[in-house]
Amino acid sequence: MSNSVNYFEIGTPDPAASKAFYSGMFDWPVGPPSEASYSMVNGEQGGLWDTSSMGGGNWAIFYVQVEDVAASIAKAVGLGASVAVPLVDNGAIEFAHLVDPQGNRFGVWRPKAA
Repeated sequence: MSNSVNYFEIGTPDPAASKAFYSGMFDWPVGPPSEASYSMVNGEQGGLWDTSSMGGGNWAIFYVQVEDVAASIAKAVGLGASVAVPLVDNGAIEFAHLVDPQGNRFGVWRPKAA
């Protein structure tokens, strides 16, 4: 389904502290980190991203699944958004982080065909 919120992500320079908080708060299991310092949260529902190697940003965002990430970025920018993380293609998915005109961070993503 397109244009539905179906994933969340927590960016943190202290993944151990964030894991302890969210696991304690919601009983969410947090998996081990991948080579990219990314841990899956509560199965496949979310992710915890260690941002210490990329400036140490903090965020908690939702992701909207879209048909075309590049077109969604262009549309958002045309509506006054800015790009926080440009389009990333990791082979399995494409995604980007945007900031709306009021300063709220959100993500757009799409799975790639196998």
